[in-house]
Amino acid sequence: MKITSIRRLMLQAAAAALLPLAAQAQPDKPIEWVVGYAAGGGSDYVARSVAVAMSGELGSRAIIINNKPGAATNIAADYVAKSKDYGNIMLTADFATLAANPSLFSKLPYNPDGDFQMVGLLARFPMLLVVGPNVPARNLKEFLAWAKTKTDPIPYASAGTGSPHHLTGELFRQKAGLKLQHVPYRGAAPAVQDLVGGQIPIGFMDSASVLQYIANGRLRAIGVASKQRVPTMADIPTFEEQGLKEVEAHAWQGLVVPVGTPADVVARLNKALVAALNATPVKARLQTMALEPMPGTPQQMTDYARAERARWAKVIREANIKLD
Repeated sequence: MKITSIRRLMLQAAAAALLPLAAQAQPDKPIEWVVGYAAGGGSDYVARSVAVAMSGELGSRAIIINNKPGAATNIAADYVAKSKDYGNIMLTADFATLAANPSLFSKLPYNPDGDFQMVGLLARFPMLLVVGPNVPARNLKEFLAWAKTKTDPIPYASAGTGSPHHLTGELFRQKAGLKLQHVPYRGAAPAVQDLVGGQIPIGFMDSASVLQYIANGRLRAIGVASKQRVPTMADIPTFEEQGLKEVEAHAWQGLVVPVGTPADVVARLNKALVAALNATPVKARLQTMALEPMPGTPQQMTDYARAERARWAKVIREANIKLD
């Protein structure tokens, strides 16, 4: 064999050996941040708010938001789980993706434990019980007294079957011992409009969806499902301080990458994410929607997601909720 042929084969072998590394480290290639909801919603808002700051922490590497809504985030999760574009793709994995869907669906196109490497938690929205203009109650005691005068189940609005809004309502129903009837909407926005208009009396909503309506008096908040009061809504008491225990619920989000992403890449992304969540401009943007930033480690996100999955599996099972 000629020397030139041998040299060509050696170069080809070396190039082939470097292919995986090239796929893992492409600093000039934008990072694809996949969000399983439509543009303009709360999850999209969080991703876009954090992406700018993360980009700066990653040496001004571009981060492009790719919205892939549908099937309670299953479409987006499946897309990222199957990706081999290590270091160049990540996913907003939320309450649905990692906590609720394993119990809501008999079969998932992804494995919440086996297909993703956690990067870190993003933020969480506190959930609230709100009432419209036709409900006279102003606190939990008055609400329970009003509810117990009703002979038929009270309809409550949520952002959709299996949503954190729906499951918060079921948790509240179980703990309060009330007769409630779930009315799912196609998202929080139409549910809020019917609440404001008095077409439905009560709803379980995330803070971002109802904050402005509470502020202008068109809706009243009966209680917030968190351990402590929310700083931006400090006048709204928690359920626990009003005497109803174990009603804690948040619509939360975290950032994940496909399993197979190198550990050093995950570490860099986590460092950039934590710095972004601690940045004053990002905290200010999240605070306008009563969102709580949750900077932390990949292990903390793993522990949080597993605890949430176990807790909500019990609620889903007792309420007999299925999405397929």
